[in-house]
Amino acid sequence: DRGPINPERLIGGGTWSAYWYNGYIYSSEIARGLDVLELVPTTMLTQAEIDAARLVRVAELNVQNQQRIVWPRNLIVAKAYLDQLERSQTLPADRIAAMRLAIGKAEVSQKDRGKLKNFVPSLRKVSASTKKAAEASRLTALAEILERPA
Repeated sequence: DRGPINPERLIGGGTWSAYWYNGYIYSSEIARGLDVLELVPTTMLTQAEIDAARLVRVAELNVQNQQRIVWPRNLIVAKAYLDQLERSQTLPADRIAAMRLAIGKAEVSQKDRGKLKNFVPSLRKVSASTKKAAEASRLTALAEILERPA
């Protein structure tokens, strides 16, 4: 927040609208013009989630179209899903740590990618038993990435 436009009297201002576009947030501010913002990690947004968001690219953006975003089957996206599952405490910490370690090895060595499939059955089992739809979707998406990472 940049503070008041005028500390002596009330003047209308603030963000009119904000849109994500290719890794940045563009905000049209009523009184001051255009803001271009870049996401930074916080307790509620990790670097892996930011990196995953940067993978999605569009040639042009018309927010009226509400374009569907399809996440690539990429290990960067898998790490973002793990961060979300950790934050929601959907999976035990030791399981998340084991998957992070395996993903790290798979990023370095192509031969280690096949070992990621070992996590798929347990992810599908937890996905089928969870009562939270958002968590089930994340678990399923993570399983699909680990089964066949791009």
